[in-house]
Amino acid sequence: MNSTKYPTEPLLLVDDEPAWLRGLSLILKKDVGIDNLIQCEDSRKVMDLLASLKFSLVIIDVNMPFLSGEELLTMIVREYPEVPVIVVSGVNQVEMAVLCMRNGARDYFIKSEETERLIASIQRTLEYRQLQQENLRLKERVLQDRLDNPAAFAGIVTCNRRMQALFKYMEAVAHSPEPLLITGESGSGKELIAKAVHDLRGGEEPWVAVNVAGLDDNVFSDTLFGHGRGAFTGADQARGGMVAEAGSGTLFLDEIGDLSAASQVKLLRLLQEGEYYPLGSDRPRKSRARIVVGTNVDLAEQQVAGAFRKDLYYRLCAHQVHVPPLRERREDLPLLLDHFIDEAARALGKKKPTPPRELPVLLATYPFPGNIRELRAMVFDAVSLSSSGILSMDSFKRTITAAGKQGFPGPAVPPPSRAGGVLFFDPLPTLAECVDLLVIEALKRAQGNQTLASGLLGISRQGLSKRLKKKPD
Repeated sequence: MNSTKYPTEPLLLVDDEPAWLRGLSLILKKDVGIDNLIQCEDSRKVMDLLASLKFSLVIIDVNMPFLSGEELLTMIVREYPEVPVIVVSGVNQVEMAVLCMRNGARDYFIKSEETERLIASIQRTLEYRQLQQENLRLKERVLQDRLDNPAAFAGIVTCNRRMQALFKYMEAVAHSPEPLLITGESGSGKELIAKAVHDLRGGEEPWVAVNVAGLDDNVFSDTLFGHGRGAFTGADQARGGMVAEAGSGTLFLDEIGDLSAASQVKLLRLLQEGEYYPLGSDRPRKSRARIVVGTNVDLAEQQVAGAFRKDLYYRLCAHQVHVPPLRERREDLPLLLDHFIDEAARALGKKKPTPPRELPVLLATYPFPGNIRELRAMVFDAVSLSSSGILSMDSFKRTITAAGKQGFPGPAVPPPSRAGGVLFFDPLPTLAECVDLLVIEALKRAQGNQTLASGLLGISRQGLSKRLKKKPD
């Protein structure tokens, strides 16, 4: 059973007319999905309620016995200035509207005539309130150097400072109803990041992950939104989609950059209106799922080129995190190596082998175009071939050598911004000086290991030794 209510902090509806309170509550729940409301028919109880609970918004009637709306507004603004107040009235009183707005009301509406505008104002106020709270949480994260929920990130092996900063940001925006866009290269761990966001939200609600790459519009719609009985040939029974399965949990849509134009329109409606249509149905259904999307393509470039809708792109950019590739977090290599060796040994039923001290150094010279996924595959291959207590480096060397012959898709370290990736000095160094610089850089990257350095330079171990002997100390 779904126990999550929206918004997290309740709305307080104050009016001495029970019928109006019930009517507005039903409209808000049906049309907007707001089901966290408290009704109050006695204006004298309002201040006690505000003292005992945190409210996201207070809606008060002007004409009430005991304490009028005007009096209540003054008291709330004075004692709880952070709580927004919307005033409603059964009659059109221009002077009262002006007075209430001057005294701190966020809006003023006529009950029977402006219900739609009232609902729209409530939605805007809740969104603004949410933005304020997120900004406050972000400021708190910047000022502190710790995580409030480290357990949520237990599945992500890292000691990288950029990753730690990313975790702090995720804690700040985890409870936002806005979508979260996760960018990063293939294999960098985007789904792990999405799962961590889900765990930060409590983790009790469902977690649903869907890879939308290659789905045409009909399959996309059926997968996400489901269908009714008889919606198409072979649809003998109704089927709920992934949105319904996610409930109030998290729906992760990976490879979002591959969506067709028609599917983009449907996703935009889901994000903007919080509703969708199952195939074969003309009645919309409400979604309460937190939408998290991932992509390994540059959506900014795609929307400029016209391949991705601009309105959807900007809707997805409410919150955004970028997962750095493995080549930019090399300090994580020893941790990841140990983690995957342990995982592989358990999966293969073997005793955990010990990696040679040179192995992390060797791996640090490789750019890992497949990122963490590629490292894991390397380790599993090496452990499966291992027959002793020391993990052999042979399979790692074969993979790296083969990749080098094909040409790495990216350099091991970011190159200077010069033509050809080479930074030329003035005056131009001699050929001998260039060779010396290459040898020094190779030894630096290999952390002094001459065998690894000679491999980087494409010469034999003996050839490197001769060059070093020629150089003065």
